[in-house]
Amino acid sequence: MEMIADAIKQAQALARKAQEATYDGRCTVMEHQKLKDPKTRITTEKDVVVLEDEPCRLSYSSVSAVDQTESAAKTAQVTKLFLSPDVQIKPGAKITVTQAGRTRTYECGSVAAVYPTHQEIVLQLSERYA
Repeated sequence: MEMIADAIKQAQALARKAQEATYDGRCTVMEHQKLKDPKTRITTEKDVVVLEDEPCRLSYSSVSAVDQTESAAKTAQVTKLFLSPDVQIKPGAKITVTQAGRTRTYECGSVAAVYPTHQEIVLQLSERYA
């Protein structure tokens, strides 16, 4: 049994390395946090960088909506961020991604789907930070 478990761990490590070889972007993650000023003792909310220059990859896909009109089916673009399973990103975080020479800011719209090799987060283009 131990040999099988070791073989699975080795296969996952190789799969993770292959996944990470596709990361051609970089991201910075900011979270809105409550911070207490030590002098004034007043608590304010600020955007705080929790992750910087993290390798990642954006993936885009189109999904057809159930709602169709006579002229055309509605489609929506789904943007997913792929990155290391070792980092934690909270829903609602602001994520700035630079990939293929373009920088865009998104919001983490869901809880991450975490796998042994990577994690996937569905993003929403941020109007709040545009």
